[in-house]
Amino acid sequence: MSNNTVKTDTTASGIGPVEEAGASPYSADNPAPVIEPPRKRTKKTGRATRGNFELYAWLFMRLSGVVLVVLVIGHLLVQLVLDGGVQKVGFAFVAGRWASPFWQVWDLLMLWLAMLHGTIGLRTIINDYAERANTRVWLKGLLYTATVFTILLGTLVIFTFDPNIR
Repeated sequence: MSNNTVKTDTTASGIGPVEEAGASPYSADNPAPVIEPPRKRTKKTGRATRGNFELYAWLFMRLSGVVLVVLVIGHLLVQLVLDGGVQKVGFAFVAGRWASPFWQVWDLLMLWLAMLHGTIGLRTIINDYAERANTRVWLKGLLYTATVFTILLGTLVIFTFDPNIR
């Protein structure tokens, strides 16, 4: 063969002939197959804006995952190994720990990153598996409400914890 393609017969493997060296097997007579999107646009679905939210969400998931691994392993190491195990954890233990701004910020970072990381992951799952738009709206509304509630309540507890409560 004088041109740049080399044909290899792989019919024994069930694949068929394969062309190598960059030549396209598709032409006007043999067009490439059309792959339909998982959900077609309708008149109700608006035109997507070309924002970078998905890129930032993807990047946040990777970075927050790494930071969460460090925070959680550090938390477990300190709580379970260095401070005498789970039997020492009680009201006085938490009061002593949260008297330090370092541990307040540590626990706050764990709370915020874990909740936001989980929310973005669940949002992706909802987008992938909820077929009806109305279902997606309700599920994401519940997800965002639960996330905001948990973050606000957790932040309030961490910063307003009073060890002198009676």
